[in-house]
Amino acid sequence: MANHYGEVELFGVRGSPYAGRVQIALELKGVQYTYFEEDLRNKSDLLLKYNPIHKKVPVLVHNGRPLAESLVILEYIDETWGNHPIFPQQPYPRALARFWSRFIDEKCLPAILKAAFTANEEEREKGTEESLDALQFLEDELKQKFFGGESIGLVDIAAGFIAFWLPAIEEVVGLKLLGSQKFPKLSKWSEEYTNHPVVKENLPQRERVVGFFRARYASIIASK
Repeated sequence: MANHYGEVELFGVRGSPYAGRVQIALELKGVQYTYFEEDLRNKSDLLLKYNPIHKKVPVLVHNGRPLAESLVILEYIDETWGNHPIFPQQPYPRALARFWSRFIDEKCLPAILKAAFTANEEEREKGTEESLDALQFLEDELKQKFFGGESIGLVDIAAGFIAFWLPAIEEVVGLKLLGSQKFPKLSKWSEEYTNHPVVKENLPQRERVVGFFRARYASIIASK
């Protein structure tokens, strides 16, 4: 599909779950774009120009106009390119999709990172409990093949961290959160999501993600 009203650029980091969200949305919709790989230890002038507030990826630039924050970008993409809708069409389901995607970012991901990468044992246990509670909410919410129904939608893309990055964390840390017995629907969903052709094509190398988390975990252990 041709670009809608011009040039599209994406600034990201290969391995970032947040930049990955935007890539998957663009690929699902067949949008042509130019990708710029950032080095967050030596951020480019363009990244700092386009995202002076957060200085982070992802940043989508459409005809010279930048947007930051992955969930904001996903909504813009869906409203700009109408094919393969990411958001539900009706107001109430749309509002619910926004709610659950924010729940993932504000409740689920912080709890998982606390459980995996906090030096204090008591805090890690608290993070594990919070993670299991959050995952249970998602398990209960998942009613069909995907959160978006029979096709990938906003909540699926937002939850991609759980499907791909969480198993890498579990391998490194020795933590088991996403078990098939405790969360059978989420476990099946994660397989469906990561094996979807568009998603699979745009996921980072697993070894690279595992290596990143292993280095992070080693630094936590060393700091004890």
